[in-house]
Amino acid sequence: MVNRHTALKIRKTHRYLGLFLGIQFLIWTISGLYFSWTNLDEIHGDHFKKEKPLQTEFNNLIGTNHLENEQNIKSLELLEIDSNPYYWINGEHLYHAITGDKKEGITEKEAIKVAERFMLSDLEVENIRKIESVDAHHEYRGKPLPAFEISYKTDENLKAYVAINNGAFQTVRHRDWRWFDFLWMTHTMDYQGRDNFNTFVLRAFSLLGLITVLSGFLLWFTSSTSVRKLRKK
Repeated sequence: MVNRHTALKIRKTHRYLGLFLGIQFLIWTISGLYFSWTNLDEIHGDHFKKEKPLQTEFNNLIGTNHLENEQNIKSLELLEIDSNPYYWINGEHLYHAITGDKKEGITEKEAIKVAERFMLSDLEVENIRKIESVDAHHEYRGKPLPAFEISYKTDENLKAYVAINNGAFQTVRHRDWRWFDFLWMTHTMDYQGRDNFNTFVLRAFSLLGLITVLSGFLLWFTSSTSVRKLRKK
């Protein structure tokens, strides 16, 4: 059996570790509860979007050999911008797929038309602005820039994002997504990019959490009257 001095050290270590880690344990519990009670489709904003985006059928598209494109084609995507077909080539160049004209980005009006294909028809646009850069914590981080940010008249502070270079619809952000993003950051303890599970802070807290639990078991073992009786026998 450990002596009284050692038992007091174990108790003190357990108490201070619990106090130090308690707030983070509470955050993990709260965020975990939130994740388990939310619908990911709603977090992604699917209830603000049409089940299937409207898609126009095109014909008489020209061949890529008729485009004034000096680069060899490595990738090609057919996009629709304001009911017109466009080739997005090599992730860099945009060409009208019927006239062959090269296009340098889209306008605000075209961005709204693109968003209308994806968003519910009863949503009303409040304003639109161009964003050219974002920081590591912005809700549009990690996506193509520049882009148009389209805000809608809703209680959820709903925004849709459309890339300017190729007119591709990117994503939807709203109030619940922002809460999810914040809680996910506190859960992973990645306060920069959100998704890194290998941060030093998370590893340290996880290790200290394990030590706290083990010290609790050890504390029970050293202070249990049942254990004392068994050892005496």
